[in-house]
Amino acid sequence: MKRYLPGILAMAAIVVASNILVQHLFGQWLTWGAFTYPFAFLVTDLTNRLQGARAARIVVSAGFVVGVICSLIGSQIMGEFGPLVSFRVALASGLAFLAAQMTDITIFNRLRAAGWWKAPLVSTLIGASLDTAIFFTVAFAAGLSWLEPGNDVAWANEMLPLLGAGPMAPLWVSLGLADWLVKLALAITALIPFRAVVTKLSPRLA
Repeated sequence: MKRYLPGILAMAAIVVASNILVQHLFGQWLTWGAFTYPFAFLVTDLTNRLQGARAARIVVSAGFVVGVICSLIGSQIMGEFGPLVSFRVALASGLAFLAAQMTDITIFNRLRAAGWWKAPLVSTLIGASLDTAIFFTVAFAAGLSWLEPGNDVAWANEMLPLLGAGPMAPLWVSLGLADWLVKLALAITALIPFRAVVTKLSPRLA
């Protein structure tokens, strides 16, 4: 278990930081957490490349446990509109994290023998897309209000121009699209540290 510790600590740090930073807005469509959370995919992919799929699943599982703890703590802290973390947000976060990270691991393994960039890029793009779709739908879609009837998400379903300039869409769709675009940009950017770390720690895998 000791050899998994660097990955576990890195994943835990990203999850904790993202849970804190998601409470702070960055512009109209994003929170600061949008810029830290995508690096969870980098940790998963590095662990997968350097130590294998089993190690990556252990790191992801540890990150999930940390996320659950953060959600439990957040549910006990009252903000202006109620608990900082509602049941729907906690459920959405957990489902999105597990589904996206495990999908990332599966796709990475299938592309492991391809070009060095293909496995981390494709797995992260698909995993990040799944993460965004699951989280924003479960957390805010009006059709899933039955998940937490006492949680009013009318604000997230207000019809507004998409990202302020496109066709009319629920606010949560703009929030999700902005989050997704950041994830895509960081997926490409993360190839640089991915290559550097793999080359440094295991040149034969680079």
